[in-house]
Amino acid sequence: MNYYKVNPCKELTPFIHFYWELKGKEQGKQWERVFPDGCTGIIMNLGDTCLTDNGFVSMEFGKTYIVGAMTSFKDSYIDTDTHLIGVCLKPATFVNFYNYASQNELSNTTVEFEKINSFNIDKTLNNPFTYFDTFYSQRIKNKTIPLQSVIRDIHLSKGQISIDVLSKQHYTTVRQLQRNFKKFIGLSPKEYSNIIRFQNALNLIKTPNKNKSLLDIAFECGYYDHSHLTNEIKRNTGLTPSEL
Repeated sequence: MNYYKVNPCKELTPFIHFYWELKGKEQGKQWERVFPDGCTGIIMNLGDTCLTDNGFVSMEFGKTYIVGAMTSFKDSYIDTDTHLIGVCLKPATFVNFYNYASQNELSNTTVEFEKINSFNIDKTLNNPFTYFDTFYSQRIKNKTIPLQSVIRDIHLSKGQISIDVLSKQHYTTVRQLQRNFKKFIGLSPKEYSNIIRFQNALNLIKTPNKNKSLLDIAFECGYYDHSHLTNEIKRNTGLTPSEL
């Protein structure tokens, strides 16, 4: 499998993490697993039909799909003729480009986009990342990102800030915060914080450090103990820490 990322143009960096492209290769058939990161994705299939959502959804050639924020891992089958290309939006930025239902209705799902919101197949095949820059630059509805300051504080705390403290810092109620997170991200603030905490732990586990045990990482990331961390890793990835 060949996979690489491309940064968007400067104007779009507040809204888009990166563009990406994935191609299968000979003798490379495999199930590829992605972990939750709190982001919404847009995918176009440029190759053979691709099974995703653990085999329950088929993405067809030339069609564009939205992938809602996930609360657990997701497997896709990568064949020799698989060719996918996509956009990883930053949290809560979907509304800056699209008119759509609450993100809560899209969480943990892959849904085909209607034609008006889909990528142009010819332009995508010709020069995809330049086309994506143009596509999204022309679609920006406004430059104010919902929940931006709240999301920033969650990331600064590495997912360890309590929702009560978060709501007080931003002069809102827990209930209103929950409604807004469901609407703009598709997850509750607690679910989003847990994903950020998990991603921080995952990075530490994958970074070799002989002086840092799994228990050390658990305490650093705000887990109760080794077992708590292991359970969270397994829930988000389907794997134990030693299998990562």
